[in-house]
Amino acid sequence: MKTYIIIGGSKGIGLAITKNLLEQHEVINLSRTAPEIEHRNLTHYNVDILEDNLPDLEQADGLIYCPGSINLKPVGRLKLDDFRSDFEINVIGAVKAMQKYLPVLKKGDKPAMLFFSTVATKLGMPFHASVAAAKSAVEGLVKSVGAELAPTVRVNAIAPTVTDTSLAANLLRNDKMVENMTERHPLKKFLNPTEVAQMAAFLLSDQAASISGQIFEMDCGIVSFKL
Repeated sequence: MKTYIIIGGSKGIGLAITKNLLEQHEVINLSRTAPEIEHRNLTHYNVDILEDNLPDLEQADGLIYCPGSINLKPVGRLKLDDFRSDFEINVIGAVKAMQKYLPVLKKGDKPAMLFFSTVATKLGMPFHASVAAAKSAVEGLVKSVGAELAPTVRVNAIAPTVTDTSLAANLLRNDKMVENMTERHPLKKFLNPTEVAQMAAFLLSDQAASISGQIFEMDCGIVSFKL
């Protein structure tokens, strides 16, 4: 049994990862709200990643950073504060968590860290300037830190396309939008959180012991294919 720290494990993809890991591992969740589940292997701390001091923890074999943003506006309407806010939650929060728990992780059992990017870093998409810029920084962080921490700590990221969570609710708010989103993807689907959680669990596991510094596009074909 390993111990995983999840930042933002109470909703969306983070909650799906929490549920995936709980039966076989201990999960320590840090988020502003508690998950709507209880389990003998789950410990929760009420924490705002950007505002609060993070709790001291004695053991960790993995760190998963889930907070993100979908701030879609024409570039002319984006304020500098929009860019700052997206960078803070996507990058600065990740760095804060990483720096806090890296000493513990280095003592863990084949430790790994996992972050989240977006398909919008590879596929130019209108109105994504702020989030694409922030997530591109996350990808650079993964590459650089992965190299620095090898061979002790593995570092990877998942870059999902639209995923059916509350964060993406505005993009899937009616049947027509769901249909359009489905048709945009060559595989004629978009993601559900469980799929992403399964990929996350694999990348954290010893089965992925040879994988580090990688960005995995879960794109339903939208980046890879032109049909």
